[in-house]
Amino acid sequence: MLSTTMSGRPESPTPKPAPPRAKGKAAAALKARQTTARTAQVVDTNVGSYDRTDPFMAFNVLLKLFGSLPSRMGGCQFRLTPEEHKLSLHLLNIVEPFVGLETSRRTITRQPTEILDQIAFHVDSKRDLLALALSCQRMYDIVFPRHYDYRHIRCKVSSLSVWNHLVVHRSLARNVRRLEILDERAPGSELIVPGDIMGTDTDMDSTDDELGMHEKQERFLIKALGKMYALKSFTWSCNHSPISIDNVWPTLLKCQSLEEVDINDNLVFSSPEEEEGSSSKAARRPIVLQDLKTVAVRSTKHTFGSAKNPGLARISGLLTHCPNLENLDITYSQPRNTPASHPVGDELLLYSRFPRLTSLALTNIRCNIADAPTAFLSAHTHLTSLRLDLGSSYRLELPPNALPALKELHCNRDVATTILSCPSDAPRPIETLKGMRLAGPGGAAADAGFLDSLRAFGSNVRRIELSGWSEMDDVKRLAEAAPRLVWLDMGKRAQRGPPIANVTEWAPLLATMQELTTFHGVRFFYEVTAATGLSMADRSRVRKNDEVASVLAWRCPKLRRLDHWEEAGGKVVVLVKDAEKVRLQVRRIKQ
Repeated sequence: MLSTTMSGRPESPTPKPAPPRAKGKAAAALKARQTTARTAQVVDTNVGSYDRTDPFMAFNVLLKLFGSLPSRMGGCQFRLTPEEHKLSLHLLNIVEPFVGLETSRRTITRQPTEILDQIAFHVDSKRDLLALALSCQRMYDIVFPRHYDYRHIRCKVSSLSVWNHLVVHRSLARNVRRLEILDERAPGSELIVPGDIMGTDTDMDSTDDELGMHEKQERFLIKALGKMYALKSFTWSCNHSPISIDNVWPTLLKCQSLEEVDINDNLVFSSPEEEEGSSSKAARRPIVLQDLKTVAVRSTKHTFGSAKNPGLARISGLLTHCPNLENLDITYSQPRNTPASHPVGDELLLYSRFPRLTSLALTNIRCNIADAPTAFLSAHTHLTSLRLDLGSSYRLELPPNALPALKELHCNRDVATTILSCPSDAPRPIETLKGMRLAGPGGAAADAGFLDSLRAFGSNVRRIELSGWSEMDDVKRLAEAAPRLVWLDMGKRAQRGPPIANVTEWAPLLATMQELTTFHGVRFFYEVTAATGLSMADRSRVRKNDEVASVLAWRCPKLRRLDHWEEAGGKVVVLVKDAEKVRLQVRRIKQ
């Protein structure tokens, strides 16, 4: 029963003390709520306050959120509240496309424009750039205005609007990979320039002094070239201009990414002028183009810029900057209406060495020192392709085991005989011979040495391209010396024969070369002018062509490619064998 007080009201019961466990739980819950409150102050749980395009902020917030879990007390340790759990999932969705195992389809489109521009910068091929531009609209808007039209530029020195555009927009100049400087007399249809560049600028092109105009063109060209940091291929064909490649070359040395240089100019074969301060320049450390692998220097048939005594001193100076050269081509063409004179290559052959050289072509070069070519060829053991034209009177001498890796040889008959007959511990892998003429100076007796040396390589040589021949007996001896030929080009015949060769005379000869698939230099087929509505004469020619094809296919089972009836048409005749007959197909070839 409840006790009453003196006023008559019931007395309230006295509260009992709580057990110790209940006190501990209440204290832990209170501390957890306080810890959660402190965490909420550090991390905002509002999902809408975080940008989906900023993965770095999302990652930092996740670090703060997870870093606060160990500091929580009691049962709330390593536990997230419902708001925090929702926030963490949202942040993970932002971070996952950038660090996840699977690549998100939207990753590249969500990158900043500067990153997408750098991605396109590392794509050199225009074909690959086109594929990249077609991937999405955003890449299209970046690739075409800034990269696709700037990868390859072909113009003249007088195109000042192009050079000024590249000087002003240096971010576009660095996107140029291939630059070709054409001759001033080249047609305008050959030019390749970006479409947003003006064709002309009156204020820039106008000048009253012709010499001042050339200086202005050179100045703008050098400035634009200095902005092309990623240039890989450079072609110089500006032969009708007083601007020399010597003035452009120092700026070109700053393009450390350069891989290929092609120079077509007569001035490069002239003697260099003595410059003041040459001793101070020699003391400087020379600039080296580590990535430059291919250099081609050629003269032209024009008399402008040609020298009476051409030389290779300038070319030797250019090559000193190319220690990793792999392909070298030096070709001199005698200008019209000038006395015959060929540059001397003694200094280049005696002192220049390129440890990685694999392809060498020296055309119309003479040597006063007989041992100069021998020393150069002996020092370059990695040569696989060699074209050597040092004059018909030069006699090459080689030490044993020279040119051990040679696969392709282009030279005259006597040089070929020397190389083929040179002693070697291991057989040379020579597969292709070009430029030899049968029954030339010395007649059949001189051919005997070449054919004897060729017979030793008869199992290896698969392709021969002659520069000319005289009699059928020469071809018979060649077929006996190299019976496993796959490709045979006879060149031009010394004595003019009938326009159409007798197939019954040639078929037994070609049948001795059972592996032959291509034969050029002799025409077997008659010309057929009309494709439809053939006349009686054309029908007769078609019937004769079918008979010739049947004879060749019967005697030469592997023969497929022959000369077309037009000499300069850029076409070939292909024999296509069906189950019942042989058909003729006319196909175009790249010249």
